[in-house]
Amino acid sequence: MSAALQGSLLDLTGSPGPGPLGRLARTELAHGAWIDFLPAWMTGADALFSRLIETVPWRAERRWMYERVVNVPRLLCFYGAGDDLPDPLLTDASQALNEHYAAELGERFVTAGLCLYRDGRDSVAWHGDTIGRGGTEDTMVAILSLGTPRSLLLRPAGGGGPTLRHDLGHGDLLVMGGSCQRTWQHAIPKSARPTGPRISVQFRPEGVR
Repeated sequence: MSAALQGSLLDLTGSPGPGPLGRLARTELAHGAWIDFLPAWMTGADALFSRLIETVPWRAERRWMYERVVNVPRLLCFYGAGDDLPDPLLTDASQALNEHYAAELGERFVTAGLCLYRDGRDSVAWHGDTIGRGGTEDTMVAILSLGTPRSLLLRPAGGGGPTLRHDLGHGDLLVMGGSCQRTWQHAIPKSARPTGPRISVQFRPEGVR
């Protein structure tokens, strides 16, 4: 598979790999939720994007939604606990996240779900990662974004609060923690303007989907 990507000038220096996590900026949200954000965490992100486009066994899925079976508007691939990740830099990223969050999370990130948003028509609707333990327990989901920036929106699940926006791409890291999966929702909306492809890599603990 090939995809046109406009690279970032910030990605041209330094050794490829995840950077230090000491510069993470935390935003406390309502209801015990929080997010951490670190732009351009992954050096060599554009080259990593290009490798993943070609090497990951992307697949299309169909799901029951809106009282009918529809095409999922993105391509997917899932790596479970014990599976080898498709690139050494993703293994390095998982190890760095586990070292940084070990004490706070109390367990390890062991799975990786990859989503390929091919253009502005691909999207994901408002949701929380509430399949499994995320529906009843505090947890963390760490998202590494590669490729063209796309808007990730967050809003309180019950309404009555602001909608937050982060434009994620080119190696940015966003971590959702605390009660975020239960009490907030997130989405990648469709874009009417021409936009390039993006890969989202979601690192999760076991039993969180």
